[in-house]
Amino acid sequence: MFASIPSPSSSVLSLGPLNLRFYGLMIAIGAIAGVAVARRMLARKGFDPEIAVDFAMWVVPAGLIGTRIYHVVTDYQRTYCGPPVCQKSVFWDAFKIWQGGLGIPGGIAAGFGVGVWYCRRKKLDLGLMMDVVAPALPLAQAIGRLGNWFNQELFGRPTSLPWALQIDPANRPAGYERFEAFHPTFLYEALWSLGVMFLLLWIDRKGTLRRGKLFPAYVTMYFLGRMWVEELRIDSAARLGGVRWNFILSIIMVIVGLIWFFRGGYRASPEERELYAAQAAAGPAGPADGSVADQVVGDQSIGEGGPEISGPGAEVGVAEPDDGQVAVGIDPDEGASGAEVSEGSD
Repeated sequence: MFASIPSPSSSVLSLGPLNLRFYGLMIAIGAIAGVAVARRMLARKGFDPEIAVDFAMWVVPAGLIGTRIYHVVTDYQRTYCGPPVCQKSVFWDAFKIWQGGLGIPGGIAAGFGVGVWYCRRKKLDLGLMMDVVAPALPLAQAIGRLGNWFNQELFGRPTSLPWALQIDPANRPAGYERFEAFHPTFLYEALWSLGVMFLLLWIDRKGTLRRGKLFPAYVTMYFLGRMWVEELRIDSAARLGGVRWNFILSIIMVIVGLIWFFRGGYRASPEERELYAAQAAAGPAGPADGSVADQVVGDQSIGEGGPEISGPGAEVGVAEPDDGQVAVGIDPDEGASGAEVSEGSD
């Protein structure tokens, strides 16, 4: 049994003349781990795993910017513009991300927006990429949350539990100076995120969901856990009607996630499941130059020399209607034991 969890004595890793902030280091490691998961997901689904790397080059920076903007906007008056008036010197504090202050909801929103733009620009299947990103995000978040441990921040109410977190006097909130150990809410959120990741991977392997439904499942589960974590935290935060804003937002996002998940149906049809299996069996394929643009279009792999999967059964035609969704048609004169996936075009 633990007496308590000690906090690190320093938030900086010194490597000779180089000083690395653990907070930023954990975020970087989390991003790398998330991309690794996305690569494996793409490969298992039959697409080029390198698409994840190119995708991350745009989405990860956008997500980081979004997390900072969200934190600054929701905590501006409290943190960056203290009474009685804002001072010019305080403005630059908004850019000191190494001191902490990244709001995950803002990162999800910004990353999603840039991800949609990127998929349209590269003609990638948005539903596929959302499924790929869904388990990668909670892993990145779980690792990134360890940065809060090094900064001695985002902890909860005082507690005497064996896994209580020791906090130095200088980092204890006003009114809690006499307490030494607190709930490690950053650790709770990290463990919850890991659980979400493993559950999403398990659901995806069952192959019963339609493309694009794994992401709203992530949104629902993540914010469901965020609700009870927010109720434990005692750090100062933006409030609405006396209630922490992040708690209110979590409730909203759980509702949004559920509506998004069930809207239009969430179970893949037999034809869709057959198509997904055919794509996975075909494996990655694309143009010889390795261009990402032609790898995933309209829910299939294409490109010069792309795959043509044929069998003695059904003929499955894949087209890209005006609304961007995949239309799957079955030739009624054929059986259901096989499939032929034809290459599409823009």
